[in-house]
Amino acid sequence: MRTIDVSEVTGLVRRLCMEANYYLPADLRQAFVRGQEAEQSPLGKEIFGEMLANCDLARRNDVPVCQDTGMAIVFAEVGQEVHLTGGAFEDAVTEGVRRGYIDGYLRLSVVGDPLRRENTNDNTPCVLYTSIVAGDKIKITVAPKGFGSENMSAMKMFTPAATREQIVDFIADACIRAGSNPCPPIVIGVGLGGTSDKAAYLAKRALLRPVDRQNEDPLYAEMERAVLDKVNASGVGPQGLGGTVTALSCAIEPFGTHIAGLPCVVNISCHVTRHAEGEL
Repeated sequence: MRTIDVSEVTGLVRRLCMEANYYLPADLRQAFVRGQEAEQSPLGKEIFGEMLANCDLARRNDVPVCQDTGMAIVFAEVGQEVHLTGGAFEDAVTEGVRRGYIDGYLRLSVVGDPLRRENTNDNTPCVLYTSIVAGDKIKITVAPKGFGSENMSAMKMFTPAATREQIVDFIADACIRAGSNPCPPIVIGVGLGGTSDKAAYLAKRALLRPVDRQNEDPLYAEMERAVLDKVNASGVGPQGLGGTVTALSCAIEPFGTHIAGLPCVVNISCHVTRHAEGEL
């Protein structure tokens, strides 16, 4: 058994909130390079160049890569051999988000109640997903999610008779209909199976997969390619201004489901698909 004081959790979350907003993952930046090479529109190529410059400027100066620093989504994998002391785990994570957003001069975009709409002025609450895993460590991933893209989420409760082609069409159509709203080129996360809420979780989690990695199952890898082909053939293009690269990647995460259902959730992310992870 390993003892960890929750103050360490707070410190890690604080740091990850800033790092996620300042530094894009290396695989995503490389996708910008590949996208610029593949893009056939001169304006689209120029937009990719601006995206790369913005990414590098944010990293050099420790400033947010986008003005919408998002709502903090936190994934925590807590080892079952960890003994937490000093307070409640969820409170420690929330405090880390509060400190990270205030100390990092990140935009405070969260309201405490969905109808009263009063800003909490510290970007809390965050959305926390906690899982218990083997071992004596804690792994935390912070993934800020802006709402230009989050608002483009889509769900469909397919019947078990749905074909692969129908599912691919639904995913692609949701992305194409989104147009310029999610600031393309986009990253597409898809949850398939489980229940409606499980599929939504899987779709969000799918956005953490490196953009240069396909599903290891050939069935889903082929579906991912089919979605990308359809979305990139739409002509929406970078920032919705026309072009041949509308999406950078598609990640489908499947899960077992009931014999009577087939939930599908699409979670679209903008080109700054941010996430940073650390371990205690």
